[in-house]
Amino acid sequence: MKKDVLITIKGVQTIEGDQDTVELTTTGSFYRKNDTYYLSYLETAPSSFEGHKTTLKLEQERRISLLRHGGGDSSLVVEQGVRHQCCYDTGYGSMLIGVSGRSIENDITDDGGCVHFQYSLDINTILTSIHDIYVTVKTYENELKA
Repeated sequence: MKKDVLITIKGVQTIEGDQDTVELTTTGSFYRKNDTYYLSYLETAPSSFEGHKTTLKLEQERRISLLRHGGGDSSLVVEQGVRHQCCYDTGYGSMLIGVSGRSIENDITDDGGCVHFQYSLDINTILTSIHDIYVTVKTYENELKA
């Protein structure tokens, strides 16, 4: 059963030692199918992907997939210790990038929770950036109890 949730996402991007942080709080939907959790929301301003639907597919501690649809489709697969080649739409065109999963910590349950994952991006095998993503999911039932 899908639940309406409050989602907080904090992304920290590191490029050559310089860090940039972006935070987003939005509403979305959350459900579990078998052992996989799905978290979906619409991108809003100031994101360059405003109006796109983003879905995080959380396969416990094994793998996280970020799927973005609407105007230009993108997918990133983060799997600890594995490098995946993924198609990423920048808004100006698509490119093939390498995504190397560094770590995944997933405490998501049917009642929400937190997930933190880190990955690096490369283009033509040259490291371009390192990303730390922190996602908190709160169901409205749990939010009302707090």
